Amino acid sequence: MKLQGTMLVKENELYIGGVSCKELREKYQTPLYVFDEDLVRNNCREYVKHFRVNKENNRVAYAGKAFLPIYMCKLINEEGLCLDVVSGGELYTAYKAQFPMEKILFHGNNKTIEEIKMGVELGVGRFVVDNYYELELLEKICEEKGEKQAVYFRITPGIEAHTHEYIKTGQIDSKFGFTLSNGELYNALEKLNNYKNIELVGIHAHIGSQIFEVEPYLDEVKIMMNLVKEIKESYNIDIKEVDLGGGMGVYYTEEDKPKTIKKFCEAIIEKTEEVCKKIDIKVPILIIEPGRSIVANGGSTIYTVGAMKHIKGIRTYVSVDGGMTDNIRPSLYQAGYECAIANKIGEKRKNQVTISGKCCESGDILITDTNIMDIKSGDILIISSTGAYGYSMASNYNKITKPAVVSVQNGKSKLICKRQSYEDLFKLEVV
Repeated sequence: MKLQGTMLVKENELYIGGVSCKELREKYQTPLYVFDEDLVRNNCREYVKHFRVNKENNRVAYAGKAFLPIYMCKLINEEGLCLDVVSGGELYTAYKAQFPMEKILFHGNNKTIEEIKMGVELGVGRFVVDNYYELELLEKICEEKGEKQAVYFRITPGIEAHTHEYIKTGQIDSKFGFTLSNGELYNALEKLNNYKNIELVGIHAHIGSQIFEVEPYLDEVKIMMNLVKEIKESYNIDIKEVDLGGGMGVYYTEEDKPKTIKKFCEAIIEKTEEVCKKIDIKVPILIIEPGRSIVANGGSTIYTVGAMKHIKGIRTYVSVDGGMTDNIRPSLYQAGYECAIANKIGEKRKNQVTISGKCCESGDILITDTNIMDIKSGDILIISSTGAYGYSMASNYNKITKPAVVSVQNGKSKLICKRQSYEDLFKLEVV
């Protein structure tokens, strides 16, 4: 298992943020999400620096869907980031965290009437409009409330990125956005004169997630900048902001070869300057929306090993006290992870096992056929890089309670999300 961030080995024990996994289990129980605060903050600062946020007024909007407790909202605000939300719940979380509403981008391909009303009432900075239906609703609600709303149009640019089918979004066949190739975008632009309470200030595109190549983003830059020019010339609308989405790939296993944040940001900015100079337009304010690349490697999940089953000539199953309820990604789209025994971190890996969860599902497998140290019931198993989409996609399937989340930093741990109790499971049930 690759050591990430502040991970350190002392006397065969794994420490994160200066705190041993053994101490974390004793204090908080398992399963447990562990949040390496220094690593996450450093990633935020790398984006702010290399995307020239302070120098050129560009913006980095954290994609809240990756991981969004109130604590994370406060952290990204402290680090100078904006926030991308996709639901009323995420927006309300930001409100409870006192996150500046003008720094919020409100996404979503089917925002409800209630969500749109909430966004307008709270003063969301930008609505990322996805379709005609939303345009009509937003105009009507803004008219009723006497408000004018700044918006981006979400574009489907027709770019195929090499990633898993379920996390592609930029290709023509997508549920998101106004499709460029079939004229939908131009129809929407022509309709803008009918809307007196909506101001188009930007365009947005997102081509997918867990993308390692820079080239698809450079293609996106070229398409979007040419579109800025075309919209000005054909519709006399100044597009001042261009949002290029997120999707930068991160390390999960040895097969992954991610680019650095610096290289990713510099490539986008350099290509933007090159294209704008070539087509003779002013460089717009640029926005990117990283989520996974900020928190994925900054999160780990620790478990306690329970039952083990050896099937001679086939495999050995090692079961832990969590599974698909705290990390659905392996079951959902065969996501790969690395693991280790945190209390035996320095020992040789001499056994091949499959790490299984405790759910009543044959597909509840976290890692298949991985080499690991000598393993016994009661050991602490850690799976790294679970910071993105672990907690945010957690469920109560099989009536399993959700784990706690702790932040570790400078030798201290801090609870940021409580462990769900059995009584918590019934708070919404009517007897």
